[in-house]
Amino acid sequence: MGSSGAVADTNYRENKATETHDQYLQKGVRHLCEGGLTRVPTKYILPKEERPNSAIGGETILKLPVIDFAQLQGSSSRSQALNSLAKACEEFGIFQLINHGITDEVISTMTDVSKRFFELPFDERSTYMSKDMASPARYGTSFNQNNDEVFCWRDFLKLSCHPLSDSVPSWPSSPVDLRETVVNYSKNTNFLYLELLEAVMESLGLMETTESSGTDKIDTRTSTLDEFEDGSQLIVVNCYPACPEPDLTLGIPPHSDYGILTLLLQDQVQGLQIQHQGKWVTVEPLPNSFIVNVGDHLEIFSNGRYKSVLHRVVVNSSKSRISVASLHSMPFDTVVRPSPKLVDEANPIRYRDTDFANFLEYIASRDHQTNSKSFLQSRKLT
Repeated sequence: MGSSGAVADTNYRENKATETHDQYLQKGVRHLCEGGLTRVPTKYILPKEERPNSAIGGETILKLPVIDFAQLQGSSSRSQALNSLAKACEEFGIFQLINHGITDEVISTMTDVSKRFFELPFDERSTYMSKDMASPARYGTSFNQNNDEVFCWRDFLKLSCHPLSDSVPSWPSSPVDLRETVVNYSKNTNFLYLELLEAVMESLGLMETTESSGTDKIDTRTSTLDEFEDGSQLIVVNCYPACPEPDLTLGIPPHSDYGILTLLLQDQVQGLQIQHQGKWVTVEPLPNSFIVNVGDHLEIFSNGRYKSVLHRVVVNSSKSRISVASLHSMPFDTVVRPSPKLVDEANPIRYRDTDFANFLEYIASRDHQTNSKSFLQSRKLT
């Protein structure tokens, strides 16, 4: 570690007693940066064993599997695309989705309004700060700001999107176009999710196909797919300000997402890393694509065939970064369990039943866990 890291560690020992949890909970990292920072406050300095190995730019860059959504929609190319999708979910738990059909305008307006929200005066942003994890609109910081002993270099705006009619009135009214933009983005990403989910179910062998008269085939939408259609959607807008000492902190600690699939929109600033073959590697941003990652609920539902991906976010010293994650799962009150069609004598049930309430209870009671899909581990049967 360089001299700046040594100074920061000295700061940590000298000033820890004078800093309070609430001092940072009330401000958030963006507000701290707006005041001007040359060092990372001690509240954000991770223990040495949890810090990124190096600043952004020196690590291995990984090109993820690329799934062409247009090929999934084509009758002649679908079979091969499904095989590629299954391989990506089994071996990586994450892939890039191209030709997804969401227009450049929808994406650019969502990115633009996200940036403008974090550029609002702190007094306007802080109106939505809350410790209530079930709030339909919540501005906050870190990962689990209620419990984290060390905070992460991130501020976020979390917006519940289901049902939209109940949620939208609670969303921020500034910028003036935020509500309209997020509603449009929510509808587009949810439609894409359902189309992609159908392909995922088919790749797992859970979509039945029957012959009709003539040469046409009709997909039978089974109850397996129906139970996902009225599911939950949470949009999380993340802001990672430029950091004066990026080797001392993380934007988000290692974790896996709780749901079925996450559709991530990110700018062209590197930051997302996944654990692949035992090492942390940086995901190369691909223009006009979505990062799609398998969540814990899909790993449970597939009885372990598809793996949720352990990922984290590193920060850098020169550029702020914005990302928008659309997290999709079953309805909040639905029990998630391994599909009976994927369980047999050779593949016994590997996970206990769970629901969203179990997840909220779990994370509300814990600090972030290092290098661990901790919630998923708690649902595994030994």
